[in-house]
Amino acid sequence: MSGPINKSDQSFLRQFSMMIGGLAVLTLVLILSALAIYSHAPKETDPNQAAQVAERIAPAGDVYAGNTGRAAMQAAAEAAAKAAASQVAYGGTTDGKTIYDHLCTSCHTAGVAGAPKLGNKTMWAPRIAQGVDTLIKHATEGYHGPDGNFMPPKGGNPALTEQQVQAAVHWIVDQAK
Repeated sequence: MSGPINKSDQSFLRQFSMMIGGLAVLTLVLILSALAIYSHAPKETDPNQAAQVAERIAPAGDVYAGNTGRAAMQAAAEAAAKAAASQVAYGGTTDGKTIYDHLCTSCHTAGVAGAPKLGNKTMWAPRIAQGVDTLIKHATEGYHGPDGNFMPPKGGNPALTEQQVQAAVHWIVDQAK
């Protein structure tokens, strides 16, 4: 049973429709305002992006020709050698125990490749009798013994300095005395 709509219902429907329409217009205004503001806002950029692009498109190698190329190649090799030399092992410490704990312990604790064990006086006595300078030379340059033992140069870590090798050798020798 539906009949004609009374005046109060008509008034409600008219006001409700106007409110919905107003909210729709307000929504569109807010969306368009947000888009306008966003389009004028500065874009965030990665400061490393230019460096990353340059690294990706850099040539894979260089071509050296003639005397100029030879000089450039030698300069590049010297720069690489200086860069490698600047990498000092273990923060540059000259504490023999620290160097032993980081590097030497792997062979001199178990006797790997004929390495004399730390603190074993019978194994170290003939080596110490050769002199500490000889031990330092063997530790620095490497050593292949007649009985098959093997010591890699600088214990296998080329980043060690001469002072670090000397400190480690002196500390190890002190443990065998």
